[in-house]
Amino acid sequence: MADPVLRPAGRHFRQPRRAQKRLVLLFSAVVLVIAAIVALAAVRSEPFTGTAAAPVPAVIQETPVAVAPASLQNRIDAVLEENADYRIGLALADVSGDAALTFGDKDVFAAASTAKIITAAAFYHLVETGEADLHNPLGDYDAAFQLEAMVNDSNNDSWLLLMDAVGFPQLAAYATSMGVTYDPVENRLTPADMALVLKKLYAGDLLNADNTAQLLSYMQETNNEDLIPAGSQAGVEVFHKYGELDGELHDAAVLTYGGSSFVLVIYTENPEGRQEPAQADVIRELTGIVEESLFPPVQAGGRAR
Repeated sequence: MADPVLRPAGRHFRQPRRAQKRLVLLFSAVVLVIAAIVALAAVRSEPFTGTAAAPVPAVIQETPVAVAPASLQNRIDAVLEENADYRIGLALADVSGDAALTFGDKDVFAAASTAKIITAAAFYHLVETGEADLHNPLGDYDAAFQLEAMVNDSNNDSWLLLMDAVGFPQLAAYATSMGVTYDPVENRLTPADMALVLKKLYAGDLLNADNTAQLLSYMQETNNEDLIPAGSQAGVEVFHKYGELDGELHDAAVLTYGGSSFVLVIYTENPEGRQEPAQADVIRELTGIVEESLFPPVQAGGRAR
């Protein structure tokens, strides 16, 4: 066989093929390095699941949820069906979103003490327009005392004093300015009406920042934390006003968690005219369902009391 060195044509073609081999090998090495880097990054992005590591919590959403999950309707309907002996109406609204979602009975209920928030906001409005003063006497104390007593302790004497100070026609007109039809004498609201009031309050559309913060502070650690707050989970901040009258048992709240804020209003009525423990159970159960749906990874179930 002839020596390849004596064949110039062979040298002409073999030299580029060796170069091509080197290029292929170099390219393959680069690809392997890139693949190794990507694989390492993927591994580092995964939570460590070794026995010594603490569990990594699920990511808390930082923006409001615009639409309730489709499963929420079915879960709420199931609870309403199980408690068909009662009238139950539920309204749910994203503070930064549009109109409330409504479930169950959408008609008016006797609003009981939940409507005290309308009176409180109306009186603060008079303060902001210079027509009232928080430090002026009202009954045996000043107006500031009566506001706190009306909301935080649900004091009915304070409510009457503040309603008289605002005036019944002015209360109705103020509610109308919020988009709510409300007669203080009848004191009837739909769950969606109450949701709109709380939504506007929390969003700062009704009062200035200081008065909004003060009113909301009265809606925490109230004299009855056994309804929405008791059905809520640790970590969820609750601002609420409950109401009870004869067979009516209601709660209306703003729930905030992980950057999201929702209004939840649950009105219940026993047509027989007396409250039953099951009404409170329903409110707590529905609260857990709503929180589990809107605030993952919060799980349904009552807060330890």
